[in-house]
Amino acid sequence: MTDIRAYEQAQEQEAGFGDYFALLKPRVMSLVVFTALVGLLVAPVGVHPVIAVASILFIAVGGGASGALNMWWDADIDRLMRRTQKRPIPTGKVTEGEAFAIGIALSVMAVVMLFLAAGAMAAGLLAFTIFFYVVIYTMWLKRLTPQNIVIGGAAGAFPPMIGWAVATGGISLESVLMFALTFAWTPPHFWSLALFVKNDYANAHVPMLTVTHGRDATRRQILAYTLALAVVSVALGLTSIGGPVYMAVTVVLNLLFIKGALGILRRSDADSEADSHLAERAFFKLSLAYLFLHYGALLVEATLKHWGLGGW
Repeated sequence: MTDIRAYEQAQEQEAGFGDYFALLKPRVMSLVVFTALVGLLVAPVGVHPVIAVASILFIAVGGGASGALNMWWDADIDRLMRRTQKRPIPTGKVTEGEAFAIGIALSVMAVVMLFLAAGAMAAGLLAFTIFFYVVIYTMWLKRLTPQNIVIGGAAGAFPPMIGWAVATGGISLESVLMFALTFAWTPPHFWSLALFVKNDYANAHVPMLTVTHGRDATRRQILAYTLALAVVSVALGLTSIGGPVYMAVTVVLNLLFIKGALGILRRSDADSEADSHLAERAFFKLSLAYLFLHYGALLVEATLKHWGLGGW
């Protein structure tokens, strides 16, 4: 009986494909893929379908490699946070050494293959993105400053620039503003999550803004970045990749987003936790739709322009 139980426990700890795939942070990877694809498709230069598919694949692999290296470095705090305790390393399914080896191998492969497929600019941006996320954000900023997610958010904002570089071989105002859209979106998106998982970060000794400055200060910062985000999103609509469809979408979404940020601001620590969390969760869900619909509107504009129907 003891031998049978030991065998069952060993089986429970044995990693499967799903555990290794989870190392790559597939939800984050999906955002990387989507925004990079939009950056590629809205660019003024066409890309051969084979090169386009290969490039998006290698960008996705690079994003997944970053996730694996993030989990390798953060294994200690992942074990302390309820939100991350079921990740492959805390559960013992994957070792820290395996995560590191996978992350390094995939990083090198992704950058080299993107260089061969799309050139030096796209590959260089991907390499810098991986470095920024793993070294600048994960290893340095995350445990050092409450501005960790503000500066570190740049890593998640580079994919549309990479997609644009795949098509054009360079950088432009349009790609910089797509970067700025995701960059300015990250703080209100992530801080709204941090508001209702504050104890997780406190237990793990991560200096998230909610821990170091409190919820009220975080609510004020969410509103400030939401207003900045509105300016950036409208500016993007005035470029060559914008148009009336995009502008209609951005006006509606920004009004809803600002309304949501004001709703959060009116909350205080004196309010019931259930009511506060309800508003914060609603804002968090809206933030997901906000980014997806903005990039989706850019795709619609690109499609309309292809048929001679869109643009200013």
